[in-house]
Amino acid sequence: MTRFLNPSGVVKPFSKYSQVAEVPGNCRWVHISGQVGATAEGKLLEGFEEQARQTWHNIIGCLDAVDMDVGDIVKVNHFLTRASDVAASREIRDEMLDGHTPTSTLLVVTALAHPALLVEIEVIAAKPESGRSAKAAAAEKAPATEAPPKSKSKR
Repeated sequence: MTRFLNPSGVVKPFSKYSQVAEVPGNCRWVHISGQVGATAEGKLLEGFEEQARQTWHNIIGCLDAVDMDVGDIVKVNHFLTRASDVAASREIRDEMLDGHTPTSTLLVVTALAHPALLVEIEVIAAKPESGRSAKAAAAEKAPATEAPPKSKSKR
């Protein structure tokens, strides 16, 4: 289980996040590319709050695709184009993470890859392995096959 902490002697977090995430060695790691406020159809939403919420929905969709959820997030990197959106970003993050406090970095940047983008978020997640090897898990999911017939040729 990942352990999140805020060590004494280190500045207290400025919002709901942890300073340290200690991940055990038996975990599966997932890195999610920067997500933006566009729908699956490619429509970029207008306004910071709409983009931020859609960005988090995209992150949740990525996590779901690999059998993870927001509780498995260990690191979040936020990129905003306006400092005036920091409070709203934190509020939406807290709502979407539902009390989970992974490590977090927030940067205000001059611009993102498209001029209409107001927010981009990338995530790293880790989840304990089930104890089975990936090969064993894949074998369980594979359809049963018959053994090939033995060759009758003599050497």
